[in-house]
Amino acid sequence: MAVTAQRPVGVDELLDRVREELDRVEAKEAYDAGQAGEALLVDIRYAALRERDGLIPGALVVERNELEWRLDPQGSHRAPEATSHDLRVVVVCNEGYASSLAAVSLRQLGLHRATDLVGGFQAWKAAGFPVKE
Repeated sequence: MAVTAQRPVGVDELLDRVREELDRVEAKEAYDAGQAGEALLVDIRYAALRERDGLIPGALVVERNELEWRLDPQGSHRAPEATSHDLRVVVVCNEGYASSLAAVSLRQLGLHRATDLVGGFQAWKAAGFPVKE
């Protein structure tokens, strides 16, 4: 079987491609969905950023390197919140870049409603939504 080499892509092109798969949400929609219990907000920022900028109240904090293990509803290391593949997950990073890649990774695990927050935590904070210091 011959293996066909694919043309390498840069990260900007990769982001454009993966974002075509996502119905990304703005801060207001993420806030409303979280408040209504319609979405699980998942903060993947590393500890130094969380300590510097604060937390989104009620968000599940999961380091990026643990995300797939913690959100896989079938996984042995899943978080209690990872109840089904129908769970609507909104991934939050610092500025909305890494979260797009993370959301697509969750979709590959079958979490078909996973998406991310446009502008990340910084957009949340700039919109004036609650932040826990």
